[in-house]
Amino acid sequence: MSKGPAPAGALVAVLERKGRFLTAEPLFPRRDDAAPGTRAGRGPARMVVGAAGGTSRGGPRARAGDLVLVQRARRGTGASVVRVIGRPDVARDMIEAMLLDRGMSRGFAGEVEREAGAAAREAERSDGHRRDLTGLPTFTIDPASARDYDDAVSAVQLPDGLARIWVHIADVAAHVQPGSPLDVEARRRATSVYVPGTVEPMLPHALSSDACSLLPGSDRRAVTVELELDGADVRRASFYRSLIRSDQRLDYEHVQRIFDGEESAQEPWGEPLRVARSVASALADVREHSGALVLDSEEPEFTFDEHGNVSDIRGRSQSESHRVIEHLMICANEAVASLLAQRGVPCLYRVHERPDPERIARLADQLATLQVPTPPVPDPMSPTQAADLVGAISRTVDAHVRRTGSGRLAFTSLVLRSLKQAYYSPRNIGHAGLHSSAYCHFTSPIRRYPDLLCHRALLSAVGGGEREPAAGELTELGAWTSEREREAMRIERDGDDVARCFALEQVLFESGTEQVFDGEITGLISAGAFVAFSTGDPAQGAGDPAFEGMLPVRLLRAPATGSSRPQRGRSASEQQDQREWWELNEQATILRGERTGASLRLGDPVKVRVARVDSVRGRVDLTAAG
Repeated sequence: MSKGPAPAGALVAVLERKGRFLTAEPLFPRRDDAAPGTRAGRGPARMVVGAAGGTSRGGPRARAGDLVLVQRARRGTGASVVRVIGRPDVARDMIEAMLLDRGMSRGFAGEVEREAGAAAREAERSDGHRRDLTGLPTFTIDPASARDYDDAVSAVQLPDGLARIWVHIADVAAHVQPGSPLDVEARRRATSVYVPGTVEPMLPHALSSDACSLLPGSDRRAVTVELELDGADVRRASFYRSLIRSDQRLDYEHVQRIFDGEESAQEPWGEPLRVARSVASALADVREHSGALVLDSEEPEFTFDEHGNVSDIRGRSQSESHRVIEHLMICANEAVASLLAQRGVPCLYRVHERPDPERIARLADQLATLQVPTPPVPDPMSPTQAADLVGAISRTVDAHVRRTGSGRLAFTSLVLRSLKQAYYSPRNIGHAGLHSSAYCHFTSPIRRYPDLLCHRALLSAVGGGEREPAAGELTELGAWTSEREREAMRIERDGDDVARCFALEQVLFESGTEQVFDGEITGLISAGAFVAFSTGDPAQGAGDPAFEGMLPVRLLRAPATGSSRPQRGRSASEQQDQREWWELNEQATILRGERTGASLRLGDPVKVRVARVDSVRGRVDLTAAG
């Protein structure tokens, strides 16, 4: 499959044989397509692309059943095949098709690729204006599947209980010049988009996966934040351009095994890892006691086989190894933001406004209906009190979930929905979720444009040879990068759903469509319940919800919930067939049957069967079992 920017107006379609012709049937809904010959919500009607033998009107050869990108003719119902994507029954191909349908470029223009290649070659030349830290023991910690490494860490123990931490971040600003075609394209994309099995990078691979990536054993240009800490107290911070060499590429699972005592750390990175762990622990304790949010998330990690099908799904939860890097990066981001705020250098801050008191009061009310304890709610409540209260609630929710072993997805979702969304802004109003007075994104410039902008701002402030960003552009740029981030999150979530659907279809094929799954209710609306469920297969990580689906109330019968009483004068079959009417409570936490009083609550365990899998839309419909 060739890659490259898709033509404007191109559509994803599946080729079908109709008599002597190949026709293209658009695959995804196109609500914005109002051209003549279109159908509401589906884009253009079927288009003729060539003869049934497999030739197409220009472009690559394609056959019936292929998943393709087509460009329709300006007149008539004809079209030409621009690219053969693959087959609609292959997960990797369908995810690629989804990216194209969402407007992802899937490649860079030749001018941008050439500039990236030249910048990568330039990186091989010596740079005498950098502090040489290649002799300092250094390591990276990333997911096992990572291909670009933004950040590396060094650490030493100092006398009197002090510690020195170096957070090294890839010096993308040294390779991407402001206003260049490469910079303009990076700004347009604003962020890398990660979906199962592939990525739509912000920068070409010559930079993102090579010259800017802090690969082990390779000299790399970096911007270093050097911190001297007494416990969690930053005594001194300095910032400079550096040359580093990573000694070891570690992944989270490997580091966690070391922390659990199952493996030994090797030198020269073993002692720096120990120091980094100690500092991160101190930072975590102080942050938790300051009232910062405590929210454990779990992200799915997909493995594909050689045919492009999903062979495994595992939940990647936040372990101590994740939190070590998280807290060190937060500390570095705060140090950079504080310097920029003090010196008044224009940049984009990562801001998170304090929550509305009404929404936090509602959150406490929602959790009370589920018998989840919460701290007392002040009345009246100020925004500052609301921010403190939601931090305390997040800790009680975390303790409740750990104690009961259920409800993490549902209750965490309630907490998140009560908050305002973080965004980028040239105005520093702090980060309520972190309880930070100044915060920016600085540690991922390979994949986020605001981080690259903060690099330029920092280097301009410390004499690093960069010009500060133009203040007049930052309001619009903050809005644009925030919008692109939200769109990337939607695409990534939809990509996960598509991959899950393909994996679920394989499970059903192997085990039968009548299989009963153990699930947990994660969301409720008037129309039904959202359920996360797992196969229960130890090889797939038993007990970890791998799939998600919708259980409509119209398919529920009260006895199926196990909480209703039999009625006199009616047989069991008559009661089973009698429809129950379900009503969602005011807090949207409980669906209750009007006739029997049966209930479905957030966090409740349920048994379900799969009624239908729609892989194109990433949707699963469920029915109750038992």
